[in-house]
Amino acid sequence: MTELADIAPAFVEMAHSIVWCTVSTTDPAGRPRSRILHPIWEWDGQELTGWIFTGPTPAKLAHLAHSPYVACNYWAPTHDTCLAECGAEWVDDLETKTKVWELFRSTPEPLGYNPAGIGVPGWDGPESPGIGLLRLRPWRLRVLEGKEFLQGFSAASWRE
Repeated sequence: MTELADIAPAFVEMAHSIVWCTVSTTDPAGRPRSRILHPIWEWDGQELTGWIFTGPTPAKLAHLAHSPYVACNYWAPTHDTCLAECGAEWVDDLETKTKVWELFRSTPEPLGYNPAGIGVPGWDGPESPGIGLLRLRPWRLRVLEGKEFLQGFSAASWRE
């Protein structure tokens, strides 16, 4: 098993190059549900944290209230894949939302973007009630480059 310090930078590099991922939750009946979202990951040398601005829809609120976990699965046409299985929590404090809003705005495209500029009603600023912020804390990571997959190599993995 790989150490977090060894796999986290490779995960962030691959995830940020792919940009969009399938994020899955589980509903109260135990059924999975997936959607495409756009996280930004921060690695500080010890802790990996993911951030997602998303609408706090009734389904997402119910799913995360039932089971506060998500799986973030990235795939590229080169067959590069990486996965983060995470604890997820809604973050409501304006200081954190503003910090992450600026992180998205200041990060170069295609990873970064202006959340207010994408045309989602109610996404006017970090204080807007129509925008939710999810903090992701991985407990499991996997990274596999497509060229390694085609040569029969196993994915690098880490688990808390």
